[in-house]
Amino acid sequence: MLLLKQGLGAGRRVERSFLAVVNPAAGGGKSRRLLGPALARLSAGGLEVKVAETRGPGDAVRIARDAYRRGIRQFIAVGGDGTSYEVVNGLYPEATAADAPTLAFLPLGTGNSFLRDFSDRGVEHAVEALLAGKSQPCDVLRLRHRTGIIHYINLLSMGFTADVATLRARRFSGWGELGYVISIFLTLARFDRRPFPVRIEGSPDFDQRRCLFLTFNNSRFTGGTMMIAPNAAVNSGLIEYVRWGPIGRLGLIRNLPTLYDGTHVQHPLAERHAVRHVDFDLGGPVDVMVDGEVVTLHCERIDVLPSALNVVV
Repeated sequence: MLLLKQGLGAGRRVERSFLAVVNPAAGGGKSRRLLGPALARLSAGGLEVKVAETRGPGDAVRIARDAYRRGIRQFIAVGGDGTSYEVVNGLYPEATAADAPTLAFLPLGTGNSFLRDFSDRGVEHAVEALLAGKSQPCDVLRLRHRTGIIHYINLLSMGFTADVATLRARRFSGWGELGYVISIFLTLARFDRRPFPVRIEGSPDFDQRRCLFLTFNNSRFTGGTMMIAPNAAVNSGLIEYVRWGPIGRLGLIRNLPTLYDGTHVQHPLAERHAVRHVDFDLGGPVDVMVDGEVVTLHCERIDVLPSALNVVV
């Protein structure tokens, strides 16, 4: 772990101190190139920032967990969605609501869908929020699966959306936006609409119906600009559950624009619920996309840790 202290100059009072967990490879190396100017602005604004660089997958989890155990409570995730996802999973389940950590963002990677709920100005908004000390409570969603627990703050999805992300990660990860487009069309060619048995709070039975996708959301956006859960709020204490039934290929193509403005939830095959927990009765592990990362898990239950995190937004 590399630690670099950003000096504030003689006689200046340190108002706040953060640990920045940096993925230098995010955005094809853009993260490392743009970090210096962003840190200089924060330093000039009265923040003390120490920097810890990651060296591979899972490193941000270890860095954040070790730092929290040493008493550090204020963090900046520097990179894309994957970096903030790892930081969150380093903080939890260690952190508690009574001693909630604070997480800020410098979206210097390929995207930060969570931050999009608050602004479309990316790094500029993130720096302004840090300098102004603008924070608010944020729920953390907890997924229990057959072999452990993961935590997230954006969304978890199954079905078409996860299939696209999985294909892109496994076959077209270095292709940029083109890889994403290719993955969409290849997934459309297969078009596997299938059941993911789920029981939401208040329902006596598991829903066995086939569907195009399911998402379990804390915030509104995914993929940077896709408003998959227009009714989600990060501190509602609820999971925003969005389901789209077995729509056909042509219907999906015609309705793709509605995924970007949130009106897809008005489709006759769509439904949404705001609930405190959901349970799964899956026959085995499935591919899921969680906060931009692709993992294969035997999901069992999602619930909410209300206002367990403070986010600088």
